[in-house]
Amino acid sequence: MQPRIPLPPEFTTGPFDIHAAHRAGLGETRLRGPDLKRPLRGIRSPSPLAFELEQVARAYQERMPAHGFFSSITAARLVGVPLPSRHENATELHVAVLTPRRCPVGKGIIGHTIAADDAEVQVLRGLRVSSYERTWFDLGSVLDVPDLIAATDFFIKREQPLTTLTDLAAALARFSGRRGRRSLRTALEYANDRSESRKESQLRYILVRAQLHGLVANLPITTSGGYHYRADLAFPAERVLVEYQSDYHGDIQQFRADMTRRARLEADGWLVVLVNADDLKNPEELAARIRRTVHSRAHRAAH
Repeated sequence: MQPRIPLPPEFTTGPFDIHAAHRAGLGETRLRGPDLKRPLRGIRSPSPLAFELEQVARAYQERMPAHGFFSSITAARLVGVPLPSRHENATELHVAVLTPRRCPVGKGIIGHTIAADDAEVQVLRGLRVSSYERTWFDLGSVLDVPDLIAATDFFIKREQPLTTLTDLAAALARFSGRRGRRSLRTALEYANDRSESRKESQLRYILVRAQLHGLVANLPITTSGGYHYRADLAFPAERVLVEYQSDYHGDIQQFRADMTRRARLEADGWLVVLVNADDLKNPEELAARIRRTVHSRAHRAAH
């Protein structure tokens, strides 16, 4: 059954604040209609629409305290930091205020009170979010080390960096709180501005931690036939490439392109080692396997 009162057009494309709906003439009965979801207290959304973080955040900001801002996982997602699926698919909003104010509470809200200053709040596409350095610092208490390294790589990426290792290190020294500090220090140690994906960062961490030396991230290679490629991870001295294969590579056209790419590289003497998500679940075995491969190539070259 269709509701008797249609929604105004501006309320049919995403979440909206009930105060805005009241101003548009919608009453409480209409806002309790079965065609509307309640992602957060005081927020309604047309039910066929999936949870869309930025839209929900915009709607909530209408009722968020003037001194509040999005932080932690929510800020990271709004910035575009690659995160594990459990965080990417979360429907809660992390909202912070500066001490000594009391943190927000309510359905779907995870409140935080943090010791910082107004300089740690920025406006991103019209949304108030924690600074890049503060967001990175807050991730230290919720992400494991491999994912934190991937997040750090994203913040300092060579193309369009959001911040620098120097600024992140300064933030670590400046902000209070003990949780995650060891992980953050490790992330700074292993970070690399050439990384291009979360899984690539995790793979690099496994190999570097295993003390496999001579590793280069995203090495540009031009084949003898004039084709230009960029290897995820490479041991140039031994001519070994380590490539992470995501599910994206299962597409038939991509699969064929990968086969041709691999054949061209191997024709020039490169050995291509493919790694998938299952391999990352056993990092010790994976590192040992690649170590044997690299050492074998080095031994053959020496003889």
